[in-house]
Amino acid sequence: MARTPRSSEVEVPTSQGPAQVRLSEPAGRPVGRLVLGHGAGGGVDAPDLLAVRDAAVAAGWEVALVVQPWKVAGRRVATAPARLDAAWTEVLRALPARRPLVVGGRSAGARVACRTAADLDAVGVCCLAFPLHPPGRPDRSRAGELPDDRPVLVVQGRRDPFGSPDDVRAAAPHGRAEVEVVAVDGNHALAADPDAVAGAVVAWLQRLRNTPGRGGVRTG
Repeated sequence: MARTPRSSEVEVPTSQGPAQVRLSEPAGRPVGRLVLGHGAGGGVDAPDLLAVRDAAVAAGWEVALVVQPWKVAGRRVATAPARLDAAWTEVLRALPARRPLVVGGRSAGARVACRTAADLDAVGVCCLAFPLHPPGRPDRSRAGELPDDRPVLVVQGRRDPFGSPDDVRAAAPHGRAEVEVVAVDGNHALAADPDAVAGAVVAWLQRLRNTPGRGGVRTG
């Protein structure tokens, strides 16, 4: 008999202070692990993150939502990118191994996932509301953070002041792997249609699983 889905929360010590991991498991054996981080202005209870978690778990994925140490400590301002990357990497390496691994997050959390994907040997990166540039400052592009050596999904609101879907498509690197951009209704919060966000992510995860040499290879 398949077991029912279950959730747990654990505290993980890092060099930046304790982080939290909210782990949700599917009813059967997981097909892989999806790890998502939050943005600089919110937490892991953002509507898009919760919708993606629920849909991915229903599709057979184990999902971990990571709360960065600065958020756990109750601070209002995120720490520097290098510290975010360090804590994120330490958290993921502290979790019991499960492959394939897909990393991602919303906004600043997506940037962290992009910058650390290679070191963590992730098979893909899932970006929700990638902040391509500060509002009104297209000259300060962060497109260079998008990996060009592994599949990337960007789900972007059509009215996102941090960069429209077309802006992301135009700026995305063209390397050995594809950066897929899906446009949805809404702004940077992606709160207008969380189900559309979740549907785009689950469809991409399924394609990733079916790609030989990437998520399609289950290693435990």
